[in-house]
Amino acid sequence: MRMGPPIISRAPEVMGGAAVFYGTRVPVQTLLDYLEAGESIEDFLAGFPSVTRAQVIAFLEEAKD
Repeated sequence: MRMGPPIISRAPEVMGGAAVFYGTRVPVQTLLDYLEAGESIEDFLAGFPSVTRAQVIAFLEEAKD
């Protein structure tokens, strides 16, 4: 079980309840879309500076389990 700050959040008033990176309005689906299209994590982070590398790595680590 992962211990630490939250990675994602959902709230009806933020992006219609879509899962977003905690503390941002960036949907996690956007990261998945970038990666599926062959873009790098660096490309994603450059486009969405409110998301940290640590959040991305933690999300991907949790998703693979």
